[in-house]
Amino acid sequence: MILNFGNNSGSMFILSGLTEHLGMRPPLFVVFLVIYIFTLVGNLGVIVLIWIDPQLHTPMYFFLSSLSLLDACYSTTITPNMLVNILVGHQIISYAACIAQYFYFVIFATTEFFLLAAMAYDRYVAICNPLLYTSVMTKKRCAGMIAASYISGIVNSLVHTCGLFRLSFCGSNVINHIFCDHTALLKLACNDIHINEMLIFIFGSFLEISSLIVIVTSYVFIIIAVLRIRSVEGRHKAFSTCASHLTAVAIYHGTILFMYFRPSSSYSLDTDKMASVFYTVIIPMLNPLIYSLRNKDVKCALRKLIGGKVFS
Repeated sequence: MILNFGNNSGSMFILSGLTEHLGMRPPLFVVFLVIYIFTLVGNLGVIVLIWIDPQLHTPMYFFLSSLSLLDACYSTTITPNMLVNILVGHQIISYAACIAQYFYFVIFATTEFFLLAAMAYDRYVAICNPLLYTSVMTKKRCAGMIAASYISGIVNSLVHTCGLFRLSFCGSNVINHIFCDHTALLKLACNDIHINEMLIFIFGSFLEISSLIVIVTSYVFIIIAVLRIRSVEGRHKAFSTCASHLTAVAIYHGTILFMYFRPSSSYSLDTDKMASVFYTVIIPMLNPLIYSLRNKDVKCALRKLIGGKVFS
């Protein structure tokens, strides 16, 4: 369909979705519905578990519960629309709804950058300055770090969303993606997009570099501190508290680097769709598993909860 979107307010887009094959839609719908339910149950379950178990009322788990809430919101921004798209085929979405989806997606994606960095700093203080941990990582400071992460996400989202408002869309109104991502939207713009691309590069580079500097610096000091521990058991215990976080960082940052920091000559919207499914749908589901299966405190709290209910 070819339309002129010079006046964007009444524009309608069509999301092409994951596949054109009718036979693939029912199994894909079931798979992603199960993933979404598991994501919500897993993340909200972690929040409830941390809330009801006094032993988990520490800064580390305060950050983890914030990450779980973020992942639940992150997934909800994308997955329900994607499920509708799979079920009905090409999904029509208004310009306003498209911009709103992009706005919230960028908020949650950016916030996760800084939240993972804050969690790395928390591990640095816990391992390198254990005697000062409670005085440094106070509730006020933890809440401030989380608030700063969300404020950064909102500012970054406003910059890019306002950048989209200056564009007019013409030609095809089919967005070859699973959601309203900026790479797909810019391909439909009929005016100059260099400012948008520059903003994406500048802000994206700042977010990636600043968060990675905090994470890498924290873990350099953590490794130095752990290597000074003489007992093998002590080293293993110190590293085990960081293993879940490192796994989450590697998966999230690795996918983002692949998506937005590879050469422009290698861009493919079909490839981007598959990668987007991974970091918008799969990663929010994986985080509860990563932190549950590799964390003794969480597993013990879960066993106590299940055991208590069975006994009662």
